[in-house]
Amino acid sequence: MKKLIQKWTAPIMCGLFLFLCLRFVFFIGYVPTPSMEPAISAGSYVFGLRVFDELQRGDVVVFRLESQTLTKRIAAVPGDVISVDDFTELEVPTGYFNMLEENPTESFDSRHWEHPFIHESAILARLFPILN
Repeated sequence: MKKLIQKWTAPIMCGLFLFLCLRFVFFIGYVPTPSMEPAISAGSYVFGLRVFDELQRGDVVVFRLESQTLTKRIAAVPGDVISVDDFTELEVPTGYFNMLEENPTESFDSRHWEHPFIHESAILARLFPILN
């Protein structure tokens, strides 16, 4: 019995470590649509961090919106003023972000949502910078 425990301790600990890293530190995702093309091609896998410092305009993030997990670029940060239409401008509130995709003809971004901002608590990960 002791040899069996010794034999399985290392694989179990490695598996637990990997599980915890993927659950709390790293993010691996899949982008099924062309909404972020040309920066991220449809069908691409993405890699990011769940632990991040201050988010900046231009960062690509993964977030939850209702029951969907989406990948978009931060277009406006708290304090920025955005144009909702030809007559309305809104200031991005503290703790919120405005999101846009790279390919507006292929997706549904904050320009079309009832509330044009995403709260920072909905952000799951910041993707590593995309190099083109």
